[in-house]
Amino acid sequence: MQTILISASKQSLLLRENNQQIAEYSISTSKYGLGEANGSYQTPRGRHTVRAMIGEELPLNAVLVGRRYTGEIYTADLSEQFPKRDWVLTRIIWLSGCEKGINRLGQRDSMRRYIYIHGTPDSEPMGVPASHGCIRMRNVEVIDLYNRISHGCAVIISD
Repeated sequence: MQTILISASKQSLLLRENNQQIAEYSISTSKYGLGEANGSYQTPRGRHTVRAMIGEELPLNAVLVGRRYTGEIYTADLSEQFPKRDWVLTRIIWLSGCEKGINRLGQRDSMRRYIYIHGTPDSEPMGVPASHGCIRMRNVEVIDLYNRISHGCAVIISD
């Protein structure tokens, strides 16, 4: 059984399989802290599951908007053209909350908030909170994680 453990205080993501750690990655959670409310731009806590995995065949630095590949590859020049875009790159691992009233349903629904684990530009910092609610990873590392897990993988986000 696979489990992803995300620690906001350590800004790390551990992948465990059968109670053994098999990978660890530096991440970036929300710059607004932890919280579950819709519109908060915070990273939600608690038990989640991988609802969907998007981008399996996409190239490194592929740009995704609305979970769709735009045909663009991220570059510094593209970033200058769209300075306000929150870059979602390479892969999307879409999370769904498992705890009714905490991170599932109503105004506290992680899936409806579009909470992902996804790639981000290499220029963005890791190891410090900087996202708008999602869990950001280096592009090569999100590919590695994506290739190791499957739909339904358990995800636990803690402070």
